[in-house]
Formats: sequence, C-alpha cells, structure tokens
Amino acid sequence: MGHDAQRAPRQAGSAAPGEDLDHDVEEVIAAVLTASRLLVGISARALGRTAPSLTLPQLRALVVLDGRGPVKLAALAGALGVNPSTAMRMVDRLEAAGSVTRQTNPGNRREVVLTLTEEGRRLVERVLAGRHTEIAEIVARLPAAQRAGLIDSLRALTDAAGEPPVAPRPAPPPEAAAP
Repeated sequence: MGHDAQRAPRQAGSAAPGEDLDHDVEEVIAAVLTASRLLVGISARALGRTAPSLTLPQLRALVVLDGRGPVKLAALAGALGVNPSTAMRMVDRLEAAGSVTRQTNPGNRREVVLTLTEEGRRLVERVLAGRHTEIAEIVARLPAAQRAGLIDSLRALTDAAGEPPVAPRPAPPPEAAAP
C-alpha cells in the first residue's frame, strides 16, 4: 500500500465495470484514518488548552457521563470498551480531580453509581467548545457542495459504527472556547 498512498485518488465511480474494488476500500480506509488523525489532534489541542493534565480516555469518560447522566461503573466500562478495573482506575483519577462523584447504589450496595460534578460538566463544555470552534474553522473552508457530501458520508460511517449522533448546536460564545 506504500506506493498506492502516493497515487492521486481516483474519482468516485471511476472504476471500470468488473474492476477489483479493493483499492477503493483501501482509499476509504486511508481517508478515514487521516480524518481520524485530524480529529484526535483537534481533541488533543482542545484538551491541552483547557485541562493539560487530563488524558483523552479520561475526557471520553467525562463525555460519556455528560451524555448519559449517572451510570454504573460497569456501564461506563462498557461504553468506553474497557474492563471495569481500568474504568475504576480512571474514575479514581477523575474523582481526585473533582470531576466525578462516586456513590453506592442504594438499590444494590455492591454497585457504584458515577455522576459528573458541576466542575466536570464545565470542563466538558469548555473542551467541546474548543473542539467545536476549531472544527467550524476547518469546515468553513469547504465549499458548500462538499459540506453536504461530507454530512452524508460521516453519518453513514457513524451509523455503521453504531455511534449515537451529536445534535447540531450553535457555536459557543467566544469566552467559552478561551483557554
């Protein structure tokens, strides 16, 4: 694939009838990996400006808690795709930082329920606002026709992965995105 990565991308639909489409699949994979690298970089920069000591996996945990409300440790671990002991260590750090509270579930004392603190919620809002601002700057450089195609393509990709959609929202106020 090393040599293929240097070739100019083929126009969509330009494959000859009966041509092996494995190359097209590899082009899609390469484009998604490049976009993934871009988005991880945007997240890392937003996180670095807002909370340099927080890791991307910890931010993901906070975002899950922000979106789902109070959850059991096992549910958080499942949402993050990690084992419960890994999630527990992550929660220990987030609790020490004042971003998460941990309480025993009154209905089952063996279960722990995790809740985002107000400080944790503000942190998530600031990081997401920073991401929103940087992504908005990039998207604004795209012609309108490419934006429409990008919406369809990204929705198809996230639907295939089972990722819940994020509702469109207005740009954050400038002070929300400031470090």
